[in-house]
Amino acid sequence: MAQEISKGNFLFFGKDLMHLGLPPDWHRNPYSGTAAPREAHWSELDDFGFGDIKLIWELNRFSFVYTLVRAYRRSGDERYAEVFWKLVEDWRSNNRPQAGINWKCGQEISFRVMAWCFGLYGFLHSRATSAVRVAKLAQMIAISGHRIEANIDYALSQTNNHGISESLGLWTIGVLFPEFRRASYWLDIGEELLEKQAEELIYDDGAFSQYSLNYQRVMLHDYIWALRLGELNDKPFSANLIDRVAKAVNFLYQLQDEATGRLPNFGQNDGALVLPLSNCDYQDYRALLQAGHYLCHRTRLYPEGPWDEELLWMFGPEALQAPLARMEKKDLQAPSGGYYTLRGDESFALVHCGSYRHRPGQADMLHADFWWRGQNIAQDAGTYSYNAPNPWNNSLAHTICHNTVTVDGLDQMERVGKFLWLPWLMGRVMRWEAADKENVKYWEGEHDGYRRLKDPVSHGRSILQLPGEKWVVFDRLTGMEKHSYRLHWLLLDAAHEWDASRGMIALHTNAGPFFVQVGVSAAGWQASLVRGDSSSARGWRSPYYYYREPALSLALSVEAASCLFWSIFSPNEKVSLDFLRGYKKVDNIFKEFCPHG
Repeated sequence: MAQEISKGNFLFFGKDLMHLGLPPDWHRNPYSGTAAPREAHWSELDDFGFGDIKLIWELNRFSFVYTLVRAYRRSGDERYAEVFWKLVEDWRSNNRPQAGINWKCGQEISFRVMAWCFGLYGFLHSRATSAVRVAKLAQMIAISGHRIEANIDYALSQTNNHGISESLGLWTIGVLFPEFRRASYWLDIGEELLEKQAEELIYDDGAFSQYSLNYQRVMLHDYIWALRLGELNDKPFSANLIDRVAKAVNFLYQLQDEATGRLPNFGQNDGALVLPLSNCDYQDYRALLQAGHYLCHRTRLYPEGPWDEELLWMFGPEALQAPLARMEKKDLQAPSGGYYTLRGDESFALVHCGSYRHRPGQADMLHADFWWRGQNIAQDAGTYSYNAPNPWNNSLAHTICHNTVTVDGLDQMERVGKFLWLPWLMGRVMRWEAADKENVKYWEGEHDGYRRLKDPVSHGRSILQLPGEKWVVFDRLTGMEKHSYRLHWLLLDAAHEWDASRGMIALHTNAGPFFVQVGVSAAGWQASLVRGDSSSARGWRSPYYYYREPALSLALSVEAASCLFWSIFSPNEKVSLDFLRGYKKVDNIFKEFCPHG
């Protein structure tokens, strides 16, 4: 990839290789060709006036520097150092301080500062590195510090990664450039704010305030950088902060698919990867978790693999010899964040249920993921883009795109702004039971999002785990008047057979056949299956930002006052409700909701 960068080809969001030239146009959206003004003060530029602003910012994070340094360390090729310095110099020439879109966001500036510092030290002994070049880069870093400091209060008001990243930017500059006039202040305020935000935004169960697994990775990369830099410069953080980071690492580990290293694509996912220090795919979290676990425990989670390169860069060769202390993946109960998992030998389910303490990014309460043998059978669609022409204007955040039930075509909360949902709904877990002898588990929860309607509707979901990697989901919808109810599952894109009359789809996955069947207690239902609809966001998934691919959207709709949906997930086609009725939980549910059978 470093050779590609030397040819003017840059990787966007871990997926798209774009030819931009060397040097590139730092103000141009490479997907649309639209360019933002270079000379206007950043405060005069609209966040959404140039398409998706992230498509401009992605290159300006300078994430490619990590690739150049990694290649230089392996090959000693001076060409990579020269590319770094030429790109830094060109950026300086085309981004006058405080002018243009690339000075608009303090978090983007902080990520750029981190990459510049990594490049400065990575190429420090290169022939391409001169005193003049270092001085010019240091000046840009100092200006960046002043820009971050001036607007840090706004970043903190977001109570999310913006405050953490910008505090880290100040702290990093304060540590590495003590000669700067404001260095001492940046060091002190950065440390104070990093400590405070870890206490507030990392919950006691390890979940993170943004309700996004990828944004939790961003947060952890920020803190891994801070803690390690503190160790190396005799400026340690508190034991409490390390404990918070350890909980956040374990939380993600418990949500991970063992076979692939991936996590559910849950919550907003904008393609951010702060420290791209390995050849692992963007969706593979093992590099992060290996480094984070070592930071907190000085042991390794995984045996030797490509994910070790990040560990090597952050902690040195001795970390590769650390003892292996693999943790068992267990059923997770994270009530503060609202995450629950049930695990079988070859499968697991994730369900989201809780009450929000911070601003939610998606209307996805009671969304459920199902994984089997490394296959994400029922999945979250992701994000795609925060600002794009309809139907792609952050549309995957809506309830209708998630694996849950919608009422009257409405979201669980009202979307009152681009990133704001109101009122925040409340979810609660009512039962969690496991019968070890029968290898049966049962989870039940509900939310009040549709109780705001003129005729309030209650939505409760139950998940029953049975032997043989079989799963049954019951959705109860209860109202007084007739409503339009729609159960939705976004399924793995695989060769399949669809039987609409039975509501059954047979998936031919890489791991073997798998079956999904849906039904409902009320008459007059309609089932449909759509793959990659050309006129809407239905039947699409976005595993990488600004990239989409088809998925299978299975929907079952009915009009009723109250009804019971059921969904069966199984590698065995013969599983049916008649087969399941011998289980006490199933019988009780039907007696409660369908007393006449």
